[in-house]
Amino acid sequence: MKLLLVFSTPSGGMETLNRIRSRALAASGVDCHVLYTNDGSGLQNAGGYTVLVYREIADILALIRREGYDVIVVCSHVVLLEQIRLSGYAGRLVFEVQGLGTPQQAEEFLRDYGSVLRHCADGLLYPVTDHLQAMLGGACPELPQFCFDDPLDTDSFGYSRFPIVPYPILGWIGRIEPNKNWREFVAIAEALVPSFPALALWMFEDATLYDPAERQAFDGWRQASPLAGRLTLRSNVPHSQMADYLSLIGDSGGALVSCSIREGFGYAVAEAMLCRCPVLATDSGGVTRFIEPLRTGELYPLGDIGAAAAGAYRLMKDTAYRELIRIQGERHIRERFSASAYVDHFQAMLQAMQAVRPKRP
Repeated sequence: MKLLLVFSTPSGGMETLNRIRSRALAASGVDCHVLYTNDGSGLQNAGGYTVLVYREIADILALIRREGYDVIVVCSHVVLLEQIRLSGYAGRLVFEVQGLGTPQQAEEFLRDYGSVLRHCADGLLYPVTDHLQAMLGGACPELPQFCFDDPLDTDSFGYSRFPIVPYPILGWIGRIEPNKNWREFVAIAEALVPSFPALALWMFEDATLYDPAERQAFDGWRQASPLAGRLTLRSNVPHSQMADYLSLIGDSGGALVSCSIREGFGYAVAEAMLCRCPVLATDSGGVTRFIEPLRTGELYPLGDIGAAAAGAYRLMKDTAYRELIRIQGERHIRERFSASAYVDHFQAMLQAMQAVRPKRP
């Protein structure tokens, strides 16, 4: 079986997903290639699998003809999906969705491109997330749909012990764009400062990917807000080092805060839990696969700063509760999101797709 996974830019959760699943699928006997249509900071994490970068459609189609892939999985790039189908590709073509942004963005996407999916895709793939199941099931009921959890690297990514820093750290991971909602993070931090006067803020971003208006607003906040003096901003940290930073946040008495409006899977949340870093998150979709309130983490309603601050306060102040959350959170991720379980599901999808007759242009 020869497989091609396609995405636009090697960054964030998609780079993590492609790295983990490509290595695991290759180990199971699948000849797996990853194609990106842009360069990106995540290429620094590549190794142990075939990674290609082609920008031009002519080069991409030549690659597909040359390699003879049995199945191509295209994530998010619906225009490229259509171009591959119209080129005469005779294999199975799966469209993957890991997230569609805010509810409004998701509605716009399905309104604009639903017909392309129905006419060009042979199947749909997405993580176990209620809003994705509802939207895609309603928009494309005639397409075979495959829904299973994304994998974590539970073998080599996890907690490490370091000297404990003498102040609690509130962490945030994401891009400076509306869906990741950096504004809510700083509002929560501001509400916590009276209770934690030494509070430090660590934000991790990819500085090459952002919304220009949000970047301007964020830079303005950094220049004007007294809270910005507590901030350490890091960009494009190698993935292998993120486990160390998350372990440090967890041991500091702090927490990771995820303020996303919508999440498909939410790798930052899952990886934090794997590193024993407590998490406070919006009830944003996919993260509910990881966070069971009061057992593996804390959830709060989007926009409710008071509830968010109260949840963070519990995680940071109640030592016994905090340690229970850390232990149970790590165990939950290790038991339910292994790469081997993902490979089993993916192999079953590949087998099922062999019974599907590929569409013709």
